[in-house]
Amino acid sequence: MRMMSKSLGLVLTPVCLFMTITLATAQGSTESATTETPASAPLPAEETAATPFEISGFIDGYYQHSFDKSPFPTSFTPDLQSFALGMANVVFSKEGKVGFVADLAFGPRAEAANGYAGTSLSLIKQLYVTYSPTSSLTLTLGNFSTHVGYELIDSPANINYSTSYMFSNGPFFHTGLKANLSMGENFGLMLGVFNDTDTKIDEVAGKHVGAQLSYSAGKLGAYLNYIGGRVAEETDFSPEVIGHQVDLTATFQATDALGLGLNATVKTLNPATGSSQNWSGAALYANYAFSDLFTLGFRGEFIGDKDGLITGIADDNITALTLSGNFHIGPLTIIPELRVDSAKQDATFTSLDEKGLKSTSGAILAVVYSF
Repeated sequence: MRMMSKSLGLVLTPVCLFMTITLATAQGSTESATTETPASAPLPAEETAATPFEISGFIDGYYQHSFDKSPFPTSFTPDLQSFALGMANVVFSKEGKVGFVADLAFGPRAEAANGYAGTSLSLIKQLYVTYSPTSSLTLTLGNFSTHVGYELIDSPANINYSTSYMFSNGPFFHTGLKANLSMGENFGLMLGVFNDTDTKIDEVAGKHVGAQLSYSAGKLGAYLNYIGGRVAEETDFSPEVIGHQVDLTATFQATDALGLGLNATVKTLNPATGSSQNWSGAALYANYAFSDLFTLGFRGEFIGDKDGLITGIADDNITALTLSGNFHIGPLTIIPELRVDSAKQDATFTSLDEKGLKSTSGAILAVVYSF
């Protein structure tokens, strides 16, 4: 399980300094990476004809203040009252009949997402090759982000900087083989065989099976997802456990400015002996672009946790409301965010002074630079 104000004047000055340094560094890196070959030394024809690989990525960081001295128990924002590093991400990729992705990441967010801290495997967010024998079929072998859920590890891809409970307690990535098949203009199918969830080296005997049925037409996109397999082997002290997760995500672009999203999921653990346990959740997402410079995003999430798999307390539930502004300055996005989480049971949340709380609230100021 991955559960994880001072005055505005005191916060704003260091943040501005941090942004200035970030922009200067990123601009310097861009200039050095795009130095052109002198005209007097043209590339050979065979090299200019070849498609070069692409380089992209992002860097991010944040400052979080909790009104209850309690960090939100979701992924990637554990630090309070401190400027905190997120992730430096560099992606090398090439598309075509045969392609590849080498997605490398560094920093606390990367270590939490990638696992294997202290080893070179912690630097790998994705690493895979693709082969498309036909225009409708693509085979992928390696380590890749999960098909389950609405949110992504990459902060530029989310309207909110903090993450949801469903994302934090679902899979992050898979290692294995998958096939993506286009079934006409609107439908697609993915089938895959994977190692244990969130592992790069298989640890529990047997393989997981993953699937996705997708539909897209006009402004609507919908994805029905599944992942299942053995999550624990039988021992002298515990039974074998099989896990299943069924997940639905959908997006709808209501107008040019208004976008809506939905995520609903159920995760079940079935032991060979004893009763099954599960948790479920649903979230509504909305974002409205007031202009090219500003987008407002909202996430409302409900988690049902009757067996205490997420909170550790039986018959519990959580409602989490998050409001995030996204100010766009070229490749830089500044995200001020307010969030309130409320639970059914007392002591669902724990403050830094070990005080049990029924609710927690806070504010985050994040910066994300994409290239």
